[in-house]
Amino acid sequence: MDGVTRIVIIGGGPGGYEAALVAADLGAEVTVVDRDGLGGAAVLTDCVPSKTLIATAEVMTTFDSSYEELGIKVGLDSAHDTGRVVGVDLGKVNRRVKRLAVAQSHDITQSVTRAGVTLLRGHGRLAPGGQGVDGSRGVLVDLVDGGTQELRADAVLIATGTHPREVPDALPDGERILNWTQVYDLDELPEELIVVGSGVTGAEFAGAYQALGSRVTLVSSRDRVLPGEDPDAATVLEDVFRRRGMNVMSRSRAESARRVGDKVEVVLQDGRMITGSHCLVAVGSIPNTAGMGLEEAGVKLTEGGQVKVDRVSRTSAPGVYAAGDCTGVFMLASVAAMQGRIAMYHALGDAVQPLNLKTVASNVFTDPEIATVGYSAADVECGTMDAVCVKLPLRGNPRAKMQGIRDGFVKLFCRPGTGIVVGGVVVAPRASELIHPISLAVDNNLTVEQVASAFTVYPSVSGSIAEAARQLHIRKRGGH
Repeated sequence: MDGVTRIVIIGGGPGGYEAALVAADLGAEVTVVDRDGLGGAAVLTDCVPSKTLIATAEVMTTFDSSYEELGIKVGLDSAHDTGRVVGVDLGKVNRRVKRLAVAQSHDITQSVTRAGVTLLRGHGRLAPGGQGVDGSRGVLVDLVDGGTQELRADAVLIATGTHPREVPDALPDGERILNWTQVYDLDELPEELIVVGSGVTGAEFAGAYQALGSRVTLVSSRDRVLPGEDPDAATVLEDVFRRRGMNVMSRSRAESARRVGDKVEVVLQDGRMITGSHCLVAVGSIPNTAGMGLEEAGVKLTEGGQVKVDRVSRTSAPGVYAAGDCTGVFMLASVAAMQGRIAMYHALGDAVQPLNLKTVASNVFTDPEIATVGYSAADVECGTMDAVCVKLPLRGNPRAKMQGIRDGFVKLFCRPGTGIVVGGVVVAPRASELIHPISLAVDNNLTVEQVASAFTVYPSVSGSIAEAARQLHIRKRGGH
């Protein structure tokens, strides 16, 4: 095997398995060390499961909110009308969620093994002693089946992800007090769900369970839901939540949660207490970097335990790279995968383009969805980017009217002189699909004139993107 570069990847999530495929394609000898199954949290407990659950909720929301307006008649027995048009079998939904997650993990495993990658089931850590005389590093693997195996690597990629952060006085029991990895074990729909945390995870689950039929209370320590998102978008979503009956408690920090029989009591910092049948704690995540010998090997971590990396995924230790949520760069599977690929391109001497976060598209899978790319309103407000903005409500879009869409907008940002599109926000059903033309514009430095001149289908919701570009073209020139 002389001349073959040895790569060891610790963690089989998007950052890890995508890196493995690239490294194998470039001719490296690749070993992936993973404990729980390829795909990581993104496939097994996070993105794939949650979006599968949300897909069911989306169908119910669309039907509940639009069937009368669209002229659909449902044969309900008025004597037994519960007020809901459709119901849900949560046990069946969750069984489907788990089945799809396992199938996706299996597909990834097959792709990686076909590429010639070796898989080891276990917990990997850097061996003490630093680099050897040949520049390689040791990796110790505590195997799931017992025993320890040592590997030598010319480059190591740390892609170990995160796990849910816990509140000391609200520890999950897996039955009534839950973190987001445990909700898929529920057989019955929570009657009254208290969601603690109004970030992306909290908002997504709160909206989904509200749509499925739970009575939901969302406890937010901030002034509004989704404090990290576009303020106009967050306002639309919070208004929709409240209109659909959700109890949104702003500026309310949860201090503890305890189980009392078949109920959960959540005590707030100001002494108020709220009661529900279940409580979901979604207050962020902690990187899986402890006990891996990273700092001893010269890998610098942040105070929160994230691995510090540069734009080509290098850590402070030679030959050690990191990718994904454990770096805290951008908590998205797409970014993790890109970080992993970039790391391998760099380690194996291939052409590499450093990570550019201003071209990353992200989406919050609530209803309506919130998709963003590029520079934001906050960037413009603080002076990071000089840009002109147009926000176009969807209520005037003909296709939106046909589909009964009342909430949402398209927002575009462009440079005042050149008209180059530098950012955008879409709030709409399937905003995750509608953001792509704006992503193309941002990534390729297209102008609002170019976006406006491209043909769109009539009628279509995407037509609002072109219309916003036309209005922005007029505004940047000083028109009205």
